[in-house]
Amino acid sequence: MRWNVWVDDWQMQCCGEPFQVGSAVSWTLIPADRDWLTRVLGEQTAATIEWSEEHHGDPSPDRLRVQAQVTRIAAVHARMEPLPGENAYHPVDGVLSPQTAADGQDPDAGDRKFVGYVVTLAVDR
Repeated sequence: MRWNVWVDDWQMQCCGEPFQVGSAVSWTLIPADRDWLTRVLGEQTAATIEWSEEHHGDPSPDRLRVQAQVTRIAAVHARMEPLPGENAYHPVDGVLSPQTAADGQDPDAGDRKFVGYVVTLAVDR
C-alpha cells in the first residue's frame, strides 16, 4: 500500500537522515495534523496525507513504526503569514516541487519558505 507522509523541515534538520526515491526507510509515524496541512497545502492535497514522520515526543498508542520504500518526494514551499494577535507566522499557499532526494536543507524559493516534504511511501503491512 502507498501512504503520503508529511516530513517537517525542522524534524529533518534536527534528527532526520537524507533519503531519496528508492531508499528503504524505517520511520516512526503519527497521525497527520490535517488542519495545519490544509492551511499549508489546501484541502484536496491535505486530504491525501494520513501520517507525519516524527522524531520527538512521548511514546503513544497513535505512533506507528514502519519499514517502507520511498517512491516519491515533493518539497513544499509556502508563503508565511502572521498569526492574528500573535508574534508568530504560519505557512499558507504551499507549492509542491517534485524532486529525487531530500536532506532538509532545500533553499527558499523567492518569497516562499521551505517548510517540509510530502513523501510517498510503499509500505508493507
